[in-house]
Parts: sequence; C-alpha cells; structure tokens
Amino acid sequence: MRIVRRDDHIVVTARLPQVCCDAHEEDASMIRKLASGEYRLYSRKQDPRTGKRRNLGTFKTRAAAEKHEREVQFFKRRG
Repeated sequence: MRIVRRDDHIVVTARLPQVCCDAHEEDASMIRKLASGEYRLYSRKQDPRTGKRRNLGTFKTRAAAEKHEREVQFFKRRG
C-alpha cells in the first residue's frame, strides 16, 4: 500500500502483483502438465476436508483437457 499526497488530498493506492496472462489463464483452468507428459484437470475450488483440489481427469493432450473442462462447466450451469 502506498500513500501519496496530491493537491491537499491523500490518495491511497494498493500495489497489485503483476501476473502474466498465461499464468492467470492456467490458474483459471487448473490444467497442469504432469511429468509423464499428460495433462490433469483439477477443480477450481479446494476440498475443505482435505485442502486439495479434486482430480477431474487425466488426458493425453491439453486440447482434450480443455474440452473436458468446457463439458464440466456446461454441466454445472445447465438447468
């Protein structure tokens, strides 16, 4: 937080961490590349009981993981 004085006014500004667009998108989708070369889709929310994210599937390609994520999001928002 930074306090700046301008023309007899005090302005408080917060410094936000700079996040790269790619890193932000990866956090939003929660797709991670495993050491085996496969991609795993995790839930966005942590399980309150275990404190970990739920495994929503492992896929050979990132495109397949992204497709499954869209299917999951569609299912969550239908009806």
